[in-house]
Amino acid sequence: MRVLWLLVLAGAMLVGLAAEGLAAPAAKSATPAAPPAAAQTAASPAATPAAPPQYLVPRVPKQLTLCGAAVPLELPLVAEQLDRELVISVHDPARVIMWLKRAGRYFPYISQRLKEAGLPQDLKYLAVAESSLIHYIRSVAGAVGPWQFMAATGRRYGLRVDHWFDDRRSLPKSTQAALAYLKDLQKEFGSWPLAMAAYNCGEKRVRQELKEQAVKDYFNLALPNETQRYVYRILAVKIILSDPKRFGFDMPPDSLWRPLPSEKASLELKRPLHLTVLAQAAGTTFRGLKELNPELRERHLPRGKHQIMVPPGQAAGLAARLGKAGPGPRPAGEVYVVQRGDNLSGIALRHGISLKDLRQANRLSRDRLLQPGERLIIPEK
Repeated sequence: MRVLWLLVLAGAMLVGLAAEGLAAPAAKSATPAAPPAAAQTAASPAATPAAPPQYLVPRVPKQLTLCGAAVPLELPLVAEQLDRELVISVHDPARVIMWLKRAGRYFPYISQRLKEAGLPQDLKYLAVAESSLIHYIRSVAGAVGPWQFMAATGRRYGLRVDHWFDDRRSLPKSTQAALAYLKDLQKEFGSWPLAMAAYNCGEKRVRQELKEQAVKDYFNLALPNETQRYVYRILAVKIILSDPKRFGFDMPPDSLWRPLPSEKASLELKRPLHLTVLAQAAGTTFRGLKELNPELRERHLPRGKHQIMVPPGQAAGLAARLGKAGPGPRPAGEVYVVQRGDNLSGIALRHGISLKDLRQANRLSRDRLLQPGERLIIPEK
């Protein structure tokens, strides 16, 4: 019995060893087995080890100017903050490539406007830092467009921001407003870096911080983190876009986006006009028209006088072509933004509709009070 028990135990041990890959080797066969893969690798010549990844380490230049004034790179905090923004930007290559592509389309226009206004060319880099030159971009705070205007500031500088139009998206209109705003800020603070900081966080905040900290320049001023980084981000954009090959961005000229050719057309509409009808009369598509006029928010143009960008050669005779075309799909109704002091009776009277129709279109009860900023549908007559 004891012998049987030992045989069973020995068999169990052999099974366990085989499961762990530790069983004794089998008897040699007449044909030698191929060596294990590991043995083959060990016997072969040593493979070349993979090269470690190579990282470009951008260097802060020894000298740098912003809008013609020297940047105090001898101050450690200044050099270090610029170093940080330069590294972050260079190591986001897709973003830099898109900066370069869009700059090919928009920089010629911005540079020309800067030249005409007698302002520093470095201001164009502010638009890149603000929006990456994207028309439709909107910040969490509500700033919109290539120059990232808040609605109130945009209106203060002549931009139309309402249900139908958002001129903050228009490069020509927002550029004109941005240059006027920056010029006013520089006049107040006497420094382009401070003007840029105020553009980012507001004049009031910069005034308060200058007074409280008893300093007179941006580079010695402590500001909220976003604004503290802001001018350094603009400097990083300038360094990279001024010499992209230095950072590995060798962009063939034909890879850059070209300016979209267009010309201005004047229109006077007596009723809303669908953009598809306008696009067809202008020899383009709905999408093409929106690309030339990113400020258009709706699918219709409202009644009134308008200036619209159209493809070259299409402005002449446009009104005549529109006169022969139908209005296209009708809008559900014009939208009116309630202003302070408005009442339903006055709004109905100004738009030539009945008070009853206005209430029904907006499902308003007789005792409903209007709030400034509220939007009302103005039904078609």
